[in-house]
Amino acid sequence: MPLINMIRRSLTLKMLFSGGLVLLLCVVLWIGFNVLFFKANVLKNVKSDIAMLSDTILLGLHYAMMLDSENDIKEIIHNIGKQEEIKGIRIYNKQGRIVFSNNKAEVDNVVDMHSPSCWTCHQYDPPPATMGLDERSRIREVNGTEIVGIMTPIPNTPGCIGGPCHVHSEDERLLGLLDIEVSTKSKSAMVVDFERNNLIISIIVFIATFAALFVYSYRAIFMPIRKLIRATRNVGVGNFFNEINMKQVDEIGVLADSFNMMGRTVSEKHRALVDQREEYRDLFQNVPCLVSVVDRDFRVIRHNRAYREHFGRSRGKHCFLMNKGRMERCPVCPVDRTFQDGLPHASEESGVSKDGHPIHWIVYTSPIRNKEGEVVAAMEMMIDITRRKELEEKLAASEERYQAIFESTPNALFVLDADTLDILDCNDSATTSYGYANEEFIGRSFLMFFRKEERDDWREILKVKREIDQCSHITKSGRAIYVTIRISPAEFLDQKVLIASCADITKKLEAEQQLIQASKMTTLGEMATGVAHELNQPLAILKTISNLLSRRVSRHQEMDETMLEEIAEGVSTHVDRASKIIDHMREFGRKSDLKTMPVNINSVLQRAFDFFSQQLNVRNIAVEWQLQEPLPFIMADSNRLEQVIINLLINARDAIEDRWKKEKPENLEKRITITTASTDKEVVIKLCDTGSGIPDAIRAKLFEPFFTTKDVGKGTGLGLSISYGIVKDYGGSIQAVRMDGEGACFVITFPVANGLEMPGQ
Repeated sequence: MPLINMIRRSLTLKMLFSGGLVLLLCVVLWIGFNVLFFKANVLKNVKSDIAMLSDTILLGLHYAMMLDSENDIKEIIHNIGKQEEIKGIRIYNKQGRIVFSNNKAEVDNVVDMHSPSCWTCHQYDPPPATMGLDERSRIREVNGTEIVGIMTPIPNTPGCIGGPCHVHSEDERLLGLLDIEVSTKSKSAMVVDFERNNLIISIIVFIATFAALFVYSYRAIFMPIRKLIRATRNVGVGNFFNEINMKQVDEIGVLADSFNMMGRTVSEKHRALVDQREEYRDLFQNVPCLVSVVDRDFRVIRHNRAYREHFGRSRGKHCFLMNKGRMERCPVCPVDRTFQDGLPHASEESGVSKDGHPIHWIVYTSPIRNKEGEVVAAMEMMIDITRRKELEEKLAASEERYQAIFESTPNALFVLDADTLDILDCNDSATTSYGYANEEFIGRSFLMFFRKEERDDWREILKVKREIDQCSHITKSGRAIYVTIRISPAEFLDQKVLIASCADITKKLEAEQQLIQASKMTTLGEMATGVAHELNQPLAILKTISNLLSRRVSRHQEMDETMLEEIAEGVSTHVDRASKIIDHMREFGRKSDLKTMPVNINSVLQRAFDFFSQQLNVRNIAVEWQLQEPLPFIMADSNRLEQVIINLLINARDAIEDRWKKEKPENLEKRITITTASTDKEVVIKLCDTGSGIPDAIRAKLFEPFFTTKDVGKGTGLGLSISYGIVKDYGGSIQAVRMDGEGACFVITFPVANGLEMPGQ
């Protein structure tokens, strides 16, 4: 059992054990084959020699038989029978009587026709005139020595018919039989020598091969794996990461490089987490809103700098005292409602600043829960709207004038505070598009139409951009619509405002999405074989683990905790791998919600390649990466961009396959090159291939709907058209460039997202 456990836990011992067994089996089979083949050849040669001797004896006896000279026949048989290996020479007549023999005691004995030596022929009626050598042969053992005997028929010849001494009729085919028995003792000794020498050589070959296998496995597998295990344990316990230096270029070397990459990534992530924690602390302190954290006793336990500047130091004091100067809790309190139902709430409140000036704010509350899910505190985010309140009277004076302008346009119009993006006014079309009553818009932030997690991103974008081609808004009923926004700065009651015109393009985009979704389904169907191959690997490993557990349970064998932990980790790892493939396939196949967010194009390229890599591997197409790190963010939807990249990879794959099918170029490999770069204003992606290229005559038509260069039934002509539309939706451009002798390149550019730092900074 200790040896079995040691083999089970050691990859090197498993390889040596399995390799040794296979090598031993091959050696045994080789020895067996050689010995059996040699024995068969020796026996065959013995039979051939006996047959030749029989023919020779018959030729020697022919003349004596013609003269009916019994003495000559006896002398010939006696002289030949003196050879040591010849154990018997007999001549039988047709009645089975031995008429001549080198053993005089056998003469005139009659042999039973049913004996093994006679029944071979006499089982037929009449006996055949001729039979094969193997049918006429027999083997018997005498005192441990094999004796090979062969019966040779003595045929009737013309010289035996009408002679003076004995006469045979023409109808007789056989006159008798010649039986010769020969010992194989010398041949057996030769076979034994052959077996012994073959065994010695095989043992030497086995030992030398196994020793070479052991040395190679120890140096190329066992020692590198031990290094990897030690380094992994160091990282696992939080020690400083040290890179592993391996000179191997095989799979172990690749694994070491991957481990080094993982270690660097973990170290970078750790540093990033520390930086992010400090960043979040700075954001909390420097956010322009008034932020405080209130416990269930309504005491302020934390607040940011803006809150302190408005209300003074408030930690440990009741919020109703600090915010409104009250001695008791407010009758209608959003914080209390959050404590009761555990949901976010919002309201408009008024109070007094630390200087005694009245202030107004919009408060948003959200619950803070402990590990058990209990609400232990509430966060208040207050937006100061005092200035807006002061402007309400001035805005009311000009309301009638602007109302006519608002009602004259079918698009939803909003007047926004240029700084806070609060809605100061809107038209009836806004009510129709968003489902809110007119009074529900006023005083609320324009950011409420965006998803909560996107509001911080859109806050700055709305202030600096004048045109937003596409974004998603949420109506009062919770329905998502898609709009284009045109923003114009203006003056309103001596205040800087933004006039936002929102045009609903939902129906137009839904029609485009149906076409895009059809293209996605086509792509998924084309990649089904690759995905099935990817899923088959973890499933095969899970099946192996299941069989192992079944065998051990059926044999009532105990399993130690270490083995169970390794099995559990293996199952978890490969289930996660299969889940990741399925989740990626599901995510790619779902309909995009058309929302935009900061996207790192390098990540999109990697995800698209991971999803499509099997399609390239089976066709021996290499991929060369030339990525700029870090790369600025762009504003887009990663799912839609992933479809663009996959469409281009499909076209590159088909172009390469088409060229190799027609031309089979020499000194040129199947290759796709993916490059990213950036400037201060844009991000550039190049995807080049070594395919058949793009003729100048059709380059201008590539992005037209339903235009395709593929055979009928192999392309819809929608891939590049859809890709063109997706790129244009995010303010980018795409063009095809012909490469002389090297296929084609597609160049895509996107504007850099303003106000966002590059990854890693």
